[in-house]
Amino acid sequence: MVQATASHLLVSTEAQCIALKEQIAAGADFAAVAKEHSSCPSGAQGGALGSFGPGMMVPEFDKVVFSAPLNEVQGPVKTQFGYHLLVVTSRG
Repeated sequence: MVQATASHLLVSTEAQCIALKEQIAAGADFAAVAKEHSSCPSGAQGGALGSFGPGMMVPEFDKVVFSAPLNEVQGPVKTQFGYHLLVVTSRG
């Protein structure tokens, strides 16, 4: 089974998600931004989700994780939980 390793951050509004993506694009560290702003418990680990397979995350998240280029910030991705930015660090 294909496995992916990814990090993400979760916020409640699309506007905040876009603003954080702009900060990261301007050079801010993804993990530091996740620790400061993410409402997901994974924020404490800089957004690290570890390794997981297809179907272990919500469909909107899975679609991006298993198709996006590696090491590029993706999002905003809207799910039932809010708005995510995510970075896929490995897949295989």
